[in-house]
Amino acid sequence: MKVRKAVIPAAGVGTRFLPATKAIPKELIPIVDRPIIHEVVAEAVQSGINDLVLVTAAGKSAIENYFDIDQALERFLLEKEKHEMLDEVCRVSRMVQVATVRQKEPRGLGHAILCARDVVGPEPFAVMLPDELMDGQVPCLKQLLNHFVKTGRSVIALQEVLPSETDKYGIIDGEPTGEGTYRIRKVVEKPPAGTAPTNMAVIGRYILVPGIFTLLETQEPYAGGEIQPADALDGLAQAGELDGLVFQGVRHDAGDKLGFLMATVHYGLKNENLGPAFLRYLRNKVKDLGEE
Repeated sequence: MKVRKAVIPAAGVGTRFLPATKAIPKELIPIVDRPIIHEVVAEAVQSGINDLVLVTAAGKSAIENYFDIDQALERFLLEKEKHEMLDEVCRVSRMVQVATVRQKEPRGLGHAILCARDVVGPEPFAVMLPDELMDGQVPCLKQLLNHFVKTGRSVIALQEVLPSETDKYGIIDGEPTGEGTYRIRKVVEKPPAGTAPTNMAVIGRYILVPGIFTLLETQEPYAGGEIQPADALDGLAQAGELDGLVFQGVRHDAGDKLGFLMATVHYGLKNENLGPAFLRYLRNKVKDLGEE
């Protein structure tokens, strides 16, 4: 069955970026000249998915507005003959179809995915975390879709992390089934360093079958009432219904301040107009620091 929809959970408060996120959703903080979420949506489009389900919360309507048509702005740019800006604005507002659902309570990522159930329906679907930026020769989501087409099985993106960093991720235990592929037996949520079964971490791209909703709905919440996807993914794994695919490319956690700075450098250097001058600046800066 074809994957037609991508769920983007964007209901988080963004406390790590306060005070900026007091006024703007963290997903709209720009990486160079495009919001973080724009890069994620562009990945979906490049992978062949144009229908998005945004899971938002109170105070985050600006995200939906970003992907909507702004006729007043388009008229202004046309009158001022700013045609390149107009083309970019039109491209953003017309590249996807967006449905929005609300997560009315902050009950965790798993609950946010569950909120999209009625819009997704009885079909396989993608999940894309909006603060994880993936840059690969083949888009990360497309890599997962190619695997799903072959197997029809739920599949999640994986990345090897340092053993000391396993407490930041869901970690899998599984059996290699090919180059960069795993049949997952277990998913453990943030195991302390030294206790993890492997150092293969779950990262923010999934292709899931609708049965995941039942697992999310029936699992026990964590302290504070949060529902995380790792337990539901573990349910799929224990039923023999979950694969893992190691992402071929570069990942940045733009929801973390250091990761955000690294992503800014990465995408700044890739920018056709700014990249060469930015590279010269960075080289000079490194040279200056070396002389101090």
